[in-house]
Amino acid sequence: MNATGNKPLSGWRILTTRASRQSGGLAKPLRELGAEVIEVPTIEIRPPRSYSALDSALRNIAGYQWMILTSVNGVQALFTRLNALGLESKKLVHLKFAAIGPATRRAIESQGLQVSVTPEKYIAESVVEALKGKTEGKRVLLVRAKVARDVLPNELRKSGAQVDVAEAYETHVPAGAGARLNQLFANHSTRPHVVTFTSSSTAANFLDLLERAHHPALREVLLASIGPVTSATLAQAGFRPSIEAAEYTMTGLAKAIVDFASTRPSPAG
Repeated sequence: MNATGNKPLSGWRILTTRASRQSGGLAKPLRELGAEVIEVPTIEIRPPRSYSALDSALRNIAGYQWMILTSVNGVQALFTRLNALGLESKKLVHLKFAAIGPATRRAIESQGLQVSVTPEKYIAESVVEALKGKTEGKRVLLVRAKVARDVLPNELRKSGAQVDVAEAYETHVPAGAGARLNQLFANHSTRPHVVTFTSSSTAANFLDLLERAHHPALREVLLASIGPVTSATLAQAGFRPSIEAAEYTMTGLAKAIVDFASTRPSPAG
């Protein structure tokens, strides 16, 4: 492609849809690789309406043997709540931790705790597989978003674990996101060449926000997905992604975009 040196994404306009407080984890490396990055978050993270389940679990944490965390958001919310309750992280040292991926693992370890399990693939099904033979007869606390797939609790319960689910945060659609997206897609000169999706929520919200009149234009845009679950959400809506990360991380997604771009001429000509 028409790129030089270490700027393989020069000439590419890329839209990121990740929550604003996390967007730098993808936007920054894409900019460093030469892309023009437009940030329009289609989700935002908010506290849940009630912390009752999480508070109860934390006050009785001695009764659990395992804790599973499925996102950095969950880790941050967990320790914020622990703080609010006046509890110290040493109350958790007896637990074995499972983290869905390396970013979540690092967030847990930054609190001085050890992670016992991180699956090879960073999806719920792989967490279940990695925990096989480890949680039977054990009490497990799953800390996650209010709305999430039930693969983890359902499969672990089938294998004999006692699983409690505690909501740590909620995801919502940011105000004004729809207007910004539709304005971008209304004009060919501002329309992105690539749209990135880092979760099923970012994909579903994006498709809901984008007016039907702009859906034909979306078929001329490359869709880049962080992994198979997010790709399935797009495909179910009739938009199969052109790019899917091999490693389900921000770094993996950026690499997948670079690899794809290397096979195409720069859109800037």
